[in-house]
Amino acid sequence: MRSLCLPCFRCLCPRPASSARGEPGKHDNTTKEIVTVKTLDEQMMRLAVDTAVDARLRSRPNPWVGAVVVAIDGQVFCGATMQPGEAHAEVVALQAAGENSQGATLYTTLEPCSHTGKTGPCTQAIINAKISRVVVGIIDPDKQVAGNGIKQLRDAGITVEVGVEETLVAQQLAPYLHHRRTGRPYVILKMAMTLDGRVAMPDNSQWITGETARKRVHQLRAESDAILVGAGTVRADNPSLTTRDVHGPSPRRVVLGNVSPTDKVNPCLEWNGSLPDLLDTLGNEGVIQLMVEGGPRVATSFHNEQLIDQYVLHLAPIIAGGSESPHALVESTDMSSMMNGHIVSTQVLDNDIEIILEPASTY
Repeated sequence: MRSLCLPCFRCLCPRPASSARGEPGKHDNTTKEIVTVKTLDEQMMRLAVDTAVDARLRSRPNPWVGAVVVAIDGQVFCGATMQPGEAHAEVVALQAAGENSQGATLYTTLEPCSHTGKTGPCTQAIINAKISRVVVGIIDPDKQVAGNGIKQLRDAGITVEVGVEETLVAQQLAPYLHHRRTGRPYVILKMAMTLDGRVAMPDNSQWITGETARKRVHQLRAESDAILVGAGTVRADNPSLTTRDVHGPSPRRVVLGNVSPTDKVNPCLEWNGSLPDLLDTLGNEGVIQLMVEGGPRVATSFHNEQLIDQYVLHLAPIIAGGSESPHALVESTDMSSMMNGHIVSTQVLDNDIEIILEPASTY
């Protein structure tokens, strides 16, 4: 919850046409003022997106939303979703603004909820606060909302605009949006590999990537509701699959196959059915994001069944060579397993490189 000052806010508001360069009603000047206001909307929505970042580790299974209230005098108040059962982002921002909410503009990354769950509807809180304008990043596909929040606000006489920085918001909320639209968790596949695509070294050393990359993996675990490996990985490495080195919860553990009662992965879900059925089961149980961290056979199974929504690839500055080291995906002559994707982002992790790849829509 933050309060900022935006002293230039009123300067960016549209001025009467008569004040534009002393030429009343001149069309091109009016257009420039409108563009300036749109830029302010984008800036405030980006601030709402930034505010939502920390909420992801505490808000699930609720969406990690950010909100900003810009008062008439230019003061800025921020809020993000709290723990389940506590205030949503819009309410946190309104509480921070207090009486400054009257006549203000509220920016929210996701459409305000319009139903009563563990908390009351955010739409009513917005109406009660006498907000005059609401700017929404993206419509909530949840069946309990799905445009109803926007309708309630408009029916109350509040101006509502939708779609500001929609692409940015959709990226931040991708797992939540996918879960609400499909009923399944958003699947990310994490693989560490050498530059020639090998996931293990000839000498069977445990780590390919460095400490910074491994810390990033724990961040991904903290952001995921469940993590999955194959029984072969459990037998070979006996991993605990918990979150370490970063602040955040440990994900629920899922193993394809059966494990020993003494394995560190316990307690876990042992699964022997199909992968689509597993995703349906986890989705029904509220798992929004599933992190797949298994070996080549597990990765290939998800890949060939076109179940991966995002590939997180960590490349180490190593060339393994030889024929003994396994590839990231096991060899397959089925050309349907190939995909065309696009790179979402790249970043340097000390000596390693992270590439995030998403499949094309026709995957």
